[in-house]
Amino acid sequence: MDLKLKGKQVFITGGTKGIGLALAEAFAREGAEVAIAARSKDNVEKESKRIAREYGVRVLGIPMDVTDPEEIEKARELIENSFGGLDILINNAGSGTEETVMDSIDEKWYSIWDLHVMSAVRTARAFVPFMKERGAGVILNTASICATQPLWYEPIYNTTKAALLMFDKCLANELIPFNIRVNTVSPGLILTPDWWKTAEILSEKEGITAKEYLDRIAEENTPIKRFGTPEELAETYLFLASDKASYAVGSNYYMDGGWLNTVS
Repeated sequence: MDLKLKGKQVFITGGTKGIGLALAEAFAREGAEVAIAARSKDNVEKESKRIAREYGVRVLGIPMDVTDPEEIEKARELIENSFGGLDILINNAGSGTEETVMDSIDEKWYSIWDLHVMSAVRTARAFVPFMKERGAGVILNTASICATQPLWYEPIYNTTKAALLMFDKCLANELIPFNIRVNTVSPGLILTPDWWKTAEILSEKEGITAKEYLDRIAEENTPIKRFGTPEELAETYLFLASDKASYAVGSNYYMDGGWLNTVS
């Protein structure tokens, strides 16, 4: 299926590992020009050069902290100067947390709120004008199954991802008159480097391998009995970013292997 993404210009935050990196590669494979952002300058430079080399498209690497409004503005200027505008914005930068409500300090709440919610607010402000000029655009934000089905040990993550869903609904209603579509994707168990890192730590305590630990997590939680891959997840973003999904507006799409235990 030709999704007609060739030549589209895409900005992906959190774009150097896991889901974000898979997204960058998927859009580059389709012939899109890609800008990727992350905090590590070394990773940004390495992955942007590799993707450009492997897929033969223009790739812009932007080292930045998406919680810093000034750095978002610098990214906007870089993309304007390099791409001349933007067609697709994907807010993917994020981080898991571990705390209880009673022991979590205000500063942690504020920092994750900035990362998951305010970064999406600020990038919308920065890049929607480009989309309005072009007469169309797409914004996709990475939420989580935890926005609907929370895990007990990460209330800050759960709460901020839930807020992101409401923000997206509000933004979608505001921007659809300009032919700019906003949707969210809520992944479940996706096998990212962070999951492997967690599994290596916890499996050692139990005297099992990291793979055995991950297999058990999938067995206990998902009807499909396995983790999804970032590459599988990326296909959903490609579709939602394309004109094939022209009637998808203000919706949230679960990619969770059946983990969600409610009708939503």
